[in-house]
Amino acid sequence: MASHRRSAPSDRFGRFDRGARVTVLSAAMATAAATLAAAPAGADPGEPRTGSRAEVDRLYAQAERATEAYNKADERAGKLREQVDQAKDRLARGQERINTMRGQLGSLAGAQYRSGGLDPTLALMLSENPDTYLDKAATLDRITDRQADELAELQDAQRELAQERDEARRKLAELEETRKTVARQKRIVTKKLAEARRLLNAMPDAERAAYDRASRSGRTDMGTPAVGGAPASARAASALAAVRQAVGRPYIWGANGPHGFDCSGLTQWAYQQAGVGLPRTSQAQRYAGRQVSLAEAQPGDLVAYRDDASHIGMYVGNGQVVHAPYPGAPVRYDPVGMMPISSVTRV
Repeated sequence: MASHRRSAPSDRFGRFDRGARVTVLSAAMATAAATLAAAPAGADPGEPRTGSRAEVDRLYAQAERATEAYNKADERAGKLREQVDQAKDRLARGQERINTMRGQLGSLAGAQYRSGGLDPTLALMLSENPDTYLDKAATLDRITDRQADELAELQDAQRELAQERDEARRKLAELEETRKTVARQKRIVTKKLAEARRLLNAMPDAERAAYDRASRSGRTDMGTPAVGGAPASARAASALAAVRQAVGRPYIWGANGPHGFDCSGLTQWAYQQAGVGLPRTSQAQRYAGRQVSLAEAQPGDLVAYRDDASHIGMYVGNGQVVHAPYPGAPVRYDPVGMMPISSVTRV
């Protein structure tokens, strides 16, 4: 089958990639132009132009791989945002703790000052950088056990806070780099999809119809899955019911429901309805359970395609999968052998 493709998702990182440029895929255009130019002068305009269709397939496959990279980076960015928020909370709590400790020591200093003068020990303890105080105090021979404990606790708190600040800075820098990756992958996907759509729109109606028929045909060399059969588990049955309900909803690249999906977003969403958390990308989903042969496939199993597992769908029995194919084609049923299968996974 034709490779699977994607349309623009909701702008989750609009602040960083809203200005992403959609450029022309010149190499693809040159290849397509050369293919079309090679057609015989007297060729029937309704005759399928294999070169153009192959080029559309290639562009959609590249777009799908870039989309999976986008999803992976997007998932990573989400985790980093959570970690940054947690680091900020820890920093705030740490600073509050230090302020409390210094306030307590300040109260003691105030009492001493009112009673006749400030102990040099407390003056040092209240300094902006008390890290070296213990060494200094040993030479002053003025520190009490209680003051030593309080100072040691303050020193530890300040060191922890400094480490938290360093970690937060590192996470912020990593998040910024991940956001750039997301924006870059979005530009790649947009470019590939725009060129594929241009080529499709340039095809005569008959050829476009032939392309869609070809994209829904099954291969005969992929083996034979189990016919019918029951889901392997209650969670598989729930995910199967969810994915059937999604049939007809639009393909939206980078989306994981409920109103639109890309391929791995659909399977992730379906299993989420069953209370099962799947990874975001098809490459990771293929390892989210036990792999079985195609002959053992049962409804609810995940079927990954191509050697790089850049596309995925859910087996629904009777030799069919439900999947989100590509932009312009809604979630639908197709033959399980629509393209080379890389694995079948039982979640």
